[in-house]
Amino acid sequence: MKISIVRKIKVKPSARVMQVSGMFDVPPSEISEECWEGELPLEQKSWNIGLIVGPSGSGKSTIAREIFGENIVTGYDWPQEQSILDGFPKDVSISEITQVLGQTGFSSPPLWLRPFHVLSNGQQFRVTVARAILENRPLFAIDEFTSVVDRVVAQIGSHAIGKAVRVRNRKFIAISCHYDIIPWLQPDWIFEPATMKFDWRSVQSRPPILIEIRRVHRSAWHFFKKYHYLSADLHTAAHCYVAFYGAVPVAFFAVLASMNPIETIWRLHRTVCLPDYQGCGIATAATDAIAAFYATSGRRVYAATGHPGLVRYRAKSPLWKMAQAPHISRRAGDRLVSTFQFVGKVQEDIPGFTEKTAV
Repeated sequence: MKISIVRKIKVKPSARVMQVSGMFDVPPSEISEECWEGELPLEQKSWNIGLIVGPSGSGKSTIAREIFGENIVTGYDWPQEQSILDGFPKDVSISEITQVLGQTGFSSPPLWLRPFHVLSNGQQFRVTVARAILENRPLFAIDEFTSVVDRVVAQIGSHAIGKAVRVRNRKFIAISCHYDIIPWLQPDWIFEPATMKFDWRSVQSRPPILIEIRRVHRSAWHFFKKYHYLSADLHTAAHCYVAFYGAVPVAFFAVLASMNPIETIWRLHRTVCLPDYQGCGIATAATDAIAAFYATSGRRVYAATGHPGLVRYRAKSPLWKMAQAPHISRRAGDRLVSTFQFVGKVQEDIPGFTEKTAV
């Protein structure tokens, strides 16, 4: 694919234009001329993710519009008084919508029921990508990728979106001025218009995320409860933990003793990861670590969940085995849940259980 673009910008003369033109010796009839010449050899290899990156004014958007114009997603007309679910194409099933929302790192059913305009920038960002994926375009591009979100959120969101694109085998091009997303998005190729440099890359592992799990007072639940997909209730006897990413609390977990006539067992009572930090494995890594710690007593540890992402993870994980197939649970408000037993290696020598876990 050859690139040969020339842009001439002309401005109608005015008194102010003439003054500045005279002051700085700039021809008033033709303000500037910009040229780009190079190649995008995208036919040479198979790929899923590309990145056009560089500083503002380097020509990213101009080149992208010239080459991928009709495939650039600029936004959607979302319904104002309906949930985001009603904004997706009518021929897409609700199971497919929720699956792709989860794959892009937006796994909060309570937030799925809200209109698009009330979501945060980070949440809108992920929902927009999910809708673009479900439109089944052969290729789609997003300009100003991650420009409106916090940089940590941008990095984690880039990782989740990259995984979703590859799982669905789509072709996606991010157009961004931020280089910090490269290790997280892991593009197959990078094009820099400032130097007209194009490079193929090999996909690598994303940077590790180090979380610290601490025992906390149950009042921490108030910060997380609105994101829980089943109930805002928390048992008064629950042991509570929070996962911190740096100094930021990003996920909450509760464990509860459950007694029967034969033995006392532990069960995971609540698991909530904040929406901006979903999609990179924080919840699964932390629950594995917590379950391993409680298994040190020699007692069995169980987790019942109806969340599609957690069900898929535990069904594949060697650390868990299904103890009860999907069933309607009265404890879960007559919802469909699956129950798993922890069968992994136990943790030892963790005084007070403050653990640092790499995700």
